[in-house]
Amino acid sequence: MRVLVVGGGGREHALCWALAGSPLLTKLWCAPGNPGIAEVAECVLVSATDIPRLLDFAEAERVDLVVAGPEAPLTLGLADACAAAGIRCFGPTAAAATLEGSKAFTREVADAAGVPGAHWRRFDEPAAAKAYIRAQGAPIVVKADGLAAGKGVVVAATVAEAEEAVAEIMESRIHGAAGATVLIEECLLGEEISFFALCDGTTALPMAAAQDHKRVGDGDVGPNTGGMGAYSPPPAFTDALRDEVMATIVQPTLDEMTRRGTPFRGVLFAGLMLTASGPKLIEFNVRFGDPECQVLMMRLRSDLLAALLAACDGALTNFDLRWENDPAMVVVMAAEGYPGTPRKGTEIRGLEAAARIPGAQVFHAGTALRADGALVADGGRVLGIAATGKTLRDARDAAYAAVDAVDWPGGFCRRDIGWRALKG
Repeated sequence: MRVLVVGGGGREHALCWALAGSPLLTKLWCAPGNPGIAEVAECVLVSATDIPRLLDFAEAERVDLVVAGPEAPLTLGLADACAAAGIRCFGPTAAAATLEGSKAFTREVADAAGVPGAHWRRFDEPAAAKAYIRAQGAPIVVKADGLAAGKGVVVAATVAEAEEAVAEIMESRIHGAAGATVLIEECLLGEEISFFALCDGTTALPMAAAQDHKRVGDGDVGPNTGGMGAYSPPPAFTDALRDEVMATIVQPTLDEMTRRGTPFRGVLFAGLMLTASGPKLIEFNVRFGDPECQVLMMRLRSDLLAALLAACDGALTNFDLRWENDPAMVVVMAAEGYPGTPRKGTEIRGLEAAARIPGAQVFHAGTALRADGALVADGGRVLGIAATGKTLRDARDAAYAAVDAVDWPGGFCRRDIGWRALKG
């Protein structure tokens, strides 16, 4: 199989790393890729959102399968373009990708399917949104309706904080057109879990769960980020909860999307809150999470390429996914200034030493090569340092030992990834 992965971050590095081990693979490309991905795939200098050029490349190179990493190319119609050209694409059509492209659409689908979730209201005018916030009180959640690179959600502890979020999203447009509409939602209480299921349009196959750490600072303080680290499996997410989520959230959504004439194929990422009254939906994403993908790929024992093909071909009914029992953890190393304006161009050394730590794996997320060949930071989240271990504590110790082997004064990380599972 000749495979093209689309994207250039840590998630795509993890996907390429896993795909590279498939006995079905004959050639692997990644567009645009990064220096770490270049170690396992041939990088192609085409933007992840340049659908015409991606399709031209796929046709010229006789690509058998396109794997979409980020959400943007999916919402722009990458899967539709591939289907028109007769090329398999792992990922939903643009219409089905609206599950991530519009949070209001997700809520409408969830309500129609009877999926449990937060009470919500949609607003197109900031004054009305602020009035509703004052009437409801805090804590309360403010969400930009459109795509905001994982940063369009504010969990406001006070009314003033929520009103400020509305002003920034709708009036200052810090997320651009994504903030033309906002959702104001009930603040759900409990443990937040990321759960993933492979879908072939009809059948949903449970994958695994992870727990992400969104806030930038230790102890879950500071602004939200794209994710500062994750671990899998989270002890709070039992097999019984998995079965309940599949029955009450994932399968009903899949059925409702089919009823609407937009069947969902790809990976459905359900952001969940484990509340006192059961699991509830926070939001859907239509791709693997980042950094959750890194720990899922570290634990996956099955052939990833075979699984993606089964999802594309409607053949998940009898497919068996196998996972390592050993837990995995990933610690994100970010550039100074993140999640604001990151400092780019700082040199990174010591990755070879980090990779020598038993159980460790280094994933590149935002790196580049300088003209002299030195590796430098080229983004906000720059590295994902992952590791497995017999216990979560062992995985944590190995991950942080690898972090400490990295020589990068211009970077930082959280030092408490996994704290919920390891406290006490």
